[in-house]
Amino acid sequence: MPSSAAQNWCVRKDLNLVSKYQSENFSRAPKRLTKEDLKQSRNMAVVKRELKASNNVGSDSYKGLIIIDALQRLGIDYHFKDEIEQVLQRQYMANSPPFLKNKDLYFASLCFRLLRQQHFYVPADAFDKFMNKERKLEKRLIRGESTEALMSLYEASQLRIKGEDVLDEAESFSCQLLEERIKFLNHHEAQTVRNTIAHPCHRSFARFTKNNFIKDAIYGKAGFGKALQELAYLDTAFMQAIHRRELNEFSRWWNDLRLAHELKMARSQPLKWFTWSMAMLTDPSLSEERIELTKAISLIYVIDDIFDVYGTIDDLTLFTKAVNRWDIAAIEQLPDYMKKCFRTLHEMTNEIGYKVYNKHGFNPVDYLAKAWARLCTAFLEEAKWFASGHLPGADEYLTTGIASSGVHVALVHMFFLIGDGSTKEQAQIVRFDTCLISYHVAALLRLWDDLGSAKDENQDGKDGSYIACYMKEHEEASVENGREQVSKMISETWKCLNKECLFSRQYSETFIRGSLNLARMVPLMYTYDDSQSLPLLEEYTYKQLL
Repeated sequence: MPSSAAQNWCVRKDLNLVSKYQSENFSRAPKRLTKEDLKQSRNMAVVKRELKASNNVGSDSYKGLIIIDALQRLGIDYHFKDEIEQVLQRQYMANSPPFLKNKDLYFASLCFRLLRQQHFYVPADAFDKFMNKERKLEKRLIRGESTEALMSLYEASQLRIKGEDVLDEAESFSCQLLEERIKFLNHHEAQTVRNTIAHPCHRSFARFTKNNFIKDAIYGKAGFGKALQELAYLDTAFMQAIHRRELNEFSRWWNDLRLAHELKMARSQPLKWFTWSMAMLTDPSLSEERIELTKAISLIYVIDDIFDVYGTIDDLTLFTKAVNRWDIAAIEQLPDYMKKCFRTLHEMTNEIGYKVYNKHGFNPVDYLAKAWARLCTAFLEEAKWFASGHLPGADEYLTTGIASSGVHVALVHMFFLIGDGSTKEQAQIVRFDTCLISYHVAALLRLWDDLGSAKDENQDGKDGSYIACYMKEHEEASVENGREQVSKMISETWKCLNKECLFSRQYSETFIRGSLNLARMVPLMYTYDDSQSLPLLEEYTYKQLL
């Protein structure tokens, strides 16, 4: 999760903003029931009534899907899980098999996307109607479709897996047509198209893009847009209050540690660390889990800085051995600054294990410790490369970079905090060598990181990149060639992640959603502007807290 090309993080300097959040007025708890809450309840009743009505025999089959799409884009679908499941179950039964053969492009694309998101198996041949005899997209038919239908097709293509060539073609061709049409649209319509291309909903956060959706007024088709809009605004205010309180609690824990005082060159970015957890776990009931997850994420960054900035190879080797032994007595061999870090890591991990045991009946300390050991081993391997000037091969770099990304540590903590690993058998599925979801999310982070070129003003450490390793193996390749290769790999990795998340039955919906959200967070964390700042991340953070 730490950047190998460390970033020039701002949001008016992380710690100053956290201090603002800690003020009495800013970090207040959510209010008790008010008239606004009653209005919210009435709006919920309106939406539930409309969803149930759309599921009746003979009702408009479009309407239920449009409502569900609106709820998901506004980030308030978690209020209507049962109703959404019933509508999509009926659509699945009514349209299979053959899937969606008699539907227009807009409806077929929307239904395909919503069903796949809900883990219903819908094959790519749902688009047979729009293909020719060579099993290629019938571009003549597609060209005649409405802009709205093309946007729906583009959105559906984001859920493709490997081997679904028609959806690869659908993404590129629909994007091409949409970009061609922009110049013929009015300003509002053109902006809607740009938003769709830049932020397709499957790869984006609803709570990041909901304002665009409200402005686009797509929800108006459902016939009760005002109820949806008011519900979304109230839900946002409710979640913001929860997140401000959580940030306040985590910041107190971080300040009390005083690690930032002992490791002055290390990053101290509590707001940024909390943003990861806030994005991964969106259920308002998971406050304690978000706070504990943020603690683990903060130490991923701190330990990364120790390996990247502070330690000699000899000291780093001792630290890695201590983490692998997981013995507090091992700190006697460490330098003072490492003693404090290892003691904090050991105590925090044991505390998390104890909390998980009290809540779910299983103590995951052994699994958490192994995740930290693997992370430090990968950090040490990279430190040795760069200390010796060794540039590894691209595959070797990526393999180690996936382990050093910190993603597996974060996902393992999330897995146990939400209660998914309550037995030894269940705990096995989240091991580093078995959890493909973790592998693919980590690959996305490492590859996105390597597309960035920023340098943190507080970091003197040096890291390699996949692009440099790729250019070493392909002497004729330019930096741009390397970037193109990384972009292709990101696209292919998303297909692999889709397969694991959309069709796997061994992970809970909360874990899958959290893993996808981590992947969605990556572009926000690693998309730099010309001043080496992170504007998308700043925008997202403000929206979640202000």
